[in-house]
Formats: sequence, C-alpha cells, structure tokens
Amino acid sequence: MRKALRFSAIGIVALIVVVTLLFGHKDIPVEELKRQYAQVPSQFMEIEGMQVHYRDEGNPQDSLPLVLIHGTGASLHTFNDWTQALIKDRRVIRMDLPAFGLTGPFRDRDYSIEHYVAFLNKFLSKLNIESCILGGNSLGGQIAWNYTAEHPNQVHKLVLIDAAGYPKKSTSEPIAFRIAKIPVLNKALTYITPPFVIQSSIENVYAYPEKIKKGVIQRYFDLSLREGNRQAFIDRMQLDYDSSRTNNIKNIDQPTLILWGNEDKLITTESAYRFQADLANGTLVILKGSGHVPMEENPAESLEVLRSFTDKD
Repeated sequence: MRKALRFSAIGIVALIVVVTLLFGHKDIPVEELKRQYAQVPSQFMEIEGMQVHYRDEGNPQDSLPLVLIHGTGASLHTFNDWTQALIKDRRVIRMDLPAFGLTGPFRDRDYSIEHYVAFLNKFLSKLNIESCILGGNSLGGQIAWNYTAEHPNQVHKLVLIDAAGYPKKSTSEPIAFRIAKIPVLNKALTYITPPFVIQSSIENVYAYPEKIKKGVIQRYFDLSLREGNRQAFIDRMQLDYDSSRTNNIKNIDQPTLILWGNEDKLITTESAYRFQADLANGTLVILKGSGHVPMEENPAESLEVLRSFTDKD
C-alpha cells in the first residue's frame, strides 16, 4: 500500500514537472512588450503609481471625444479597427485598464467597480476631458454605465457593447475564466499558462472563431504575461458578483446605444433587453453573426451602427 502511494506521489510530481516544462511561462518584461504593442501613437500616464498605457488619436479639435474601454483579459487593441476608421474625423481615446494590457495591476489589488470608476475619473481629468461619448465592452461597459451614473455631467452619450452588470446567465464561459475561479488550481495560472487556454477563451467569445484575425491570439497571450497580469486576473475573478448597483441604471438619461451580438454566450441578450427596459433613452441593436466582441468580430457592421448613433444630434 505504501509502495503504491509512493509511486502515485512520484507520478503526480512527475506530471507537474512535465506540465511546468511544457506550459510554464515567465513574465515578459514590460519594455519588451512595449516594443511590440506600444508603438506610436501609444503614450503612458502615471496614475496611482502605475504607468497607464493609452492612445489619444484623431482630430484634436473634437470637443466631444469618443472614449472606449475594453473588457476582461483584453486591451485597448480590441478597438483597433474602429479607431482606424474613426480618427479620420473624430478624436478617439482608449486605455489599457489596470490588470490588463501594458498598464499592469492596481497596487492595492482592489479590482472593484468603484475603484475602476475612480481610476477612469482620474484618467479623464488628466486629459482635461470635460465631456465625452463613453463606450465600453463587457467589463468596460460596466465601468462606463457606473461612471455615467456617478458623473452624469461628463457623459454626453453612452455606448454599451455586450456590457456586464446584471446577474450573468452564461451559456458558455471561457476556460480561463473558469480556472481563475477554482481555488488552488487558479494559482497555477500565475506560472503555467498553456497557449491553448488563451486560444480557447478567445474562440469562446466569438460566434465564428474563423474570423479571428492573424496575430490576435498571440497578442492576448503575450499581454497576459505582462508582470502582475496573471495574478491580477485571478484577483479580479475572485470578486463576488454584486448586481446591487444596477438600480442606478434607471437614473441614467443620456442617449444610450445598447449594441449586442446575438450569439454572445458569455453575457446573453437577456441582459441587452434588461438594459433596454431600464434605460430611459436606450436604443437596442442586436447584430446577427456576432458574439461577445462585435467590434473585433464584425468591425465594419458594428461601426456602422456606432456612427449612426454618435452622429445624431
């Protein structure tokens, strides 16, 4: 019996060693990541001891800039296609949220929505943005509507793209999200990050994974290895889901575009209809053939909807 247990223990240790050798990845130095993902027009701004990665592009005379906020695990690059088209006549601002991209973790490891809203307020204040069109995807959408509820005079219009907030009823969840919520196992994510976990998680938020552009999976993987990001991702996913703040949605009266992928498995269209019911000036558009990130999966079609909304008086 003892011999069997000994061999079993040796087998487990050997398996751990093999998995670590195959999938163990060190953090990628920030300066190395910057060379690839912070090319012009990237800039950095100090907030709360962090060097926040952001881009401020387009028409500097635009008095009503479009501010775009990405979701969990993503970066400002998720809006690349939209931005490329929009900056021909608009000012577009986007940033890597703390915990993601090149910005890295909050120093106090507080990933509450309240902290993200306070962070966004500091960011916009440093850029002297008095009023804007504020948009966000997923977590970014949750930050956007919470910010609008707290700072109504600073948001002219609101854009919610598959936004979080209401209790989630996912029909499928990315594997990285699931692992990050499992005690003990999630600790392995801080040093063992199989590329297939990242690939599977991205494919999960697309309706049609074949639409994922070349280089996108590698970018998500590389930026996940930024020092501190893997622990920050786990910290963020450990938070209890608090939907009590959704009571504030009914107080938002800004014109709001509710843009949703009809095949979003992470935050289903049930949430889209709840936003429509609770927002006094909400306009719901559901895109066919899109998942959780329509600005990546169907950039041209989703951008047409955005332009139609933002260009209205």
